[in-house]
Amino acid sequence: MKLVDEVEITVTAGKGGNGCVGFRREKFIPLGGPDGGDGGDGGSVWIQADENLNTLVDFRHQTLFRAQRGEGGMGRQMYGKGGDDLVIVVPVGTVVHNVATDEVIGDLTGHGQRLLVARGGKGGLGNMHFKSSTNRSPRQSTPGEEGEERTLRLELKLLADVGLLGFPNAGKSTLIRAVSAATPKVADYPFTTLYPNLGVVSVEPARSFVIADIPGLIEGAADGAGLGALFLRHIQRTRLLLHLVEIQPLDGTDPVEQVRAIERELEKFDTALLDKPRWLLINKADTLLPEDAEAEASRIVATLGWTGPWFLVSGLAHDGTREVMLKVQAALDELDRSEREAAQA
Repeated sequence: MKLVDEVEITVTAGKGGNGCVGFRREKFIPLGGPDGGDGGDGGSVWIQADENLNTLVDFRHQTLFRAQRGEGGMGRQMYGKGGDDLVIVVPVGTVVHNVATDEVIGDLTGHGQRLLVARGGKGGLGNMHFKSSTNRSPRQSTPGEEGEERTLRLELKLLADVGLLGFPNAGKSTLIRAVSAATPKVADYPFTTLYPNLGVVSVEPARSFVIADIPGLIEGAADGAGLGALFLRHIQRTRLLLHLVEIQPLDGTDPVEQVRAIERELEKFDTALLDKPRWLLINKADTLLPEDAEAEASRIVATLGWTGPWFLVSGLAHDGTREVMLKVQAALDELDRSEREAAQA
């Protein structure tokens, strides 16, 4: 299923029920007085995160949501029934924006997390509230309040531990197939991947992490060129980036320039992305003789002045991929320990 990662919806909370004008009319009880009850409150609209969903595609077909209105008050001081709340279920990782003010209302990052997006109207007052020593038979009540209405933009940011970066044909889809059970489409032409793919990498029982294959970026992606602008947001939540580059691109481009071009796009989109841990994977080592691949990899690293971890791998041949995934798991475990220590300090 194609991932839909941004939609607009309109939500309307329920109107409150009207207050009632009523008088007690019972045999043997003269001058019963006003007994009109209050209207029920309208239902509110909530958005709730569900880890079993991974797309916003259902909102392409339904964009209007309305909670139940409250019932009107009745005689004998009976209150109207309140309207049921409406709960809209979205994937974990959904950011909710108010379109009118362009502000973020909330960020749903955990399963079961709920966010109130439109409050139901309060029920109106019945005439029993308006009796006084000078007005013993009030015939006034108040109508129920209208529920809030908002237009919301839902934006899905994938929750993955590791993100794969690289130009089209860098071998990201092949790598994710090699290290996880994900089966993205693989071919020898650009833009094979048209939407992000998630895979679970299991290094051993009870030790695993989620890896995201982000569609290939091109120069100018942060400004809207190609597909990258649609999906750069998905790497904002990742904890570690694996930057793939072909050791010998078919179009004759220098791998060093490809790496630097991606770095420029990251900086333009969000400078914080450059501060994330990023490892360099020089891919498709199987296309050269072993000694030539080692020499070219060393040249790339030296020219870049790369100081972080780097690896020479072949996603197609599965050479070096297992070792990289073990190191990634160890790095994520260390990040977990650091975060726990920081939280306890």
